[in-house]
Amino acid sequence: MPLVKGGKIAIDAFVRVADDAELPDGGALLMSAARFLENPEAISRRPGKIGVIWPNNRDVDDLVPHLDRLAVVALVFPTFRDGRAYSQARLLRERYGFRSELRATGQVLRDQFVFMLRAGFDAFEVKKESDADAFTNTAGRYSVFYQPTGDGRLTALHQRMQLRHSQAASQ
Repeated sequence: MPLVKGGKIAIDAFVRVADDAELPDGGALLMSAARFLENPEAISRRPGKIGVIWPNNRDVDDLVPHLDRLAVVALVFPTFRDGRAYSQARLLRERYGFRSELRATGQVLRDQFVFMLRAGFDAFEVKKESDADAFTNTAGRYSVFYQPTGDGRLTALHQRMQLRHSQAASQ
């Protein structure tokens, strides 16, 4: 499955570890929330980066005490009609200040890329190589937004207000 980061196809440095598999001594690992929460302290002491696959039906408040230990939080879209991971992403970015990789997994569809970016996702596991190529085109297509989100972009209203302010200041 291709991973898209920064608008490009990237190599996924994280290895998925099954719940019943032994943890390797080192390396970047991506594991289930249940596995991580069994013993987060011990898992965090091992060398290498840690990532968690967080289901969309689990409260992100359970993850908050451990955010500083995580290099990746992968939020799951089990179906394209289930948008709970959007809410989780915004909470992690805007309320809890999570700045590491926020990855969309599962049913990640090309027509939802812009919405996912706006919600705070910065990495995407896509099903097909063509979806990864389409992402680069889609991500750069839109430059003005009306709705505020935590992605740092100014809304159209705020851009207009800044322009008026700078015009008034220069007169």
